[in-house]
Amino acid sequence: MDRQARQALLQRYKEGYGVLEAAASSLSESELDRLPPDGSWTARQVIHHLADSEMTSAIRLRRLIAEDEPLILGYDEELFARTLFYTSRPIAPSLAALEAARETSADILDCLSEAQWARSGSHSESGPYGIETWLDIYASHAHDHADQLLRAAGRL
Repeated sequence: MDRQARQALLQRYKEGYGVLEAAASSLSESELDRLPPDGSWTARQVIHHLADSEMTSAIRLRRLIAEDEPLILGYDEELFARTLFYTSRPIAPSLAALEAARETSADILDCLSEAQWARSGSHSESGPYGIETWLDIYASHAHDHADQLLRAAGRL
């Protein structure tokens, strides 16, 4: 990936929290808990998923930078949703966790040398996994979920 493409992804990553927070703050309590007709997650569940995913991704990034050839483990998102009280917890702490994970990770990404950008490991589910792959995945993650929570609330 060239520097220009990487910078565009990094900018999108940095904008992700604001996009998600704007969507989340526009929803009422009843919209947060509206079960979509297709049976997918409610907006509240999406927000909690995103917070857990972002905290996990922050650790993945740090391991890719600090460790030689780390094994990045996948996790069962549905299990997290069922067992970590996604249907009843308030969203404010999850939004704060998301914001902190994004901001601290973006600060780290801004400091990386070219050699560090080239570091990699392997993912237990998808194989080779580097920092640029990580950024490619997470640059749009919050944006995608912002749209999902608006759909879940019946707004899209």
